Amino acid sequence: MAYSAMSGTGTTSGEDPVQTAVWRLRSRACWADAAALLPTDTAAGSIQRVGLLVERCMYTEQGWQDAEDALRTAEALAHSDEERGAAACERGQLAYAATLHGVRDRVDEARAALGRAAALIPPDAVGRGLLDFRRGLIAENIAHSPQAARAAYRRAHTAAAAHSDSLLLSFTWRHLAGLALREGELAEARHGFAESLRIREELGYLVGTAPALASLADTETEPEASRLREEARRLFRLLGGVPTWLARQLAPPAATA
Repeated sequence: MAYSAMSGTGTTSGEDPVQTAVWRLRSRACWADAAALLPTDTAAGSIQRVGLLVERCMYTEQGWQDAEDALRTAEALAHSDEERGAAACERGQLAYAATLHGVRDRVDEARAALGRAAALIPPDAVGRGLLDFRRGLIAENIAHSPQAARAAYRRAHTAAAAHSDSLLLSFTWRHLAGLALREGELAEARHGFAESLRIREELGYLVGTAPALASLADTETEPEASRLREEARRLFRLLGGVPTWLARQLAPPAATA
């Protein structure tokens, strides 16, 4: 089995009903409920649980200890190289999230874990795309190296397309577009953000739709920009203020005297 915390939509007819339920809960920001449906005594179930709980940390800035506990369980149950690589990839992402959100500086741990994952996950494995994407996040947001980030995102983008990982594609489109926007490539950025939004709406990934709307708004002119931001605010409120970091982007402009 291949492990990707971003794979699987739970929308295909005939799919495992447990995975369908997990996807529906996850997409609506109910990560703990989704994780509770998965087995804790298998490597596959434990690694998927970690992915959900790490995503909860990234989106809510809460649940760190639950994710740590689940990660230790997954590491203990992992036996094959791919399983150990998947667990290492989740450790890297959890350490990155803690660093990004200012919980604790764990950047050395993040880099070491993702490096270990790279040594264990074969280049053509499904999980390699997710690993490359996460290495891109560190390059962009920790190392502040847009060139290295772009190269990693492009590798992840190619892998996601090859393995039909639509959700990961929505992330790679979004982050490549973000780099383009910083460089003033407005048309490229608009296209990437629009593709990310389209995929997330098609998948029903509700928790990721508000960020996609807000990002696309940054590339549009009025009145479209305001319409997109208002829709993002509506979804943000519907999900109880998740993702937490979107609040700053959606804050209305300060009134002028």
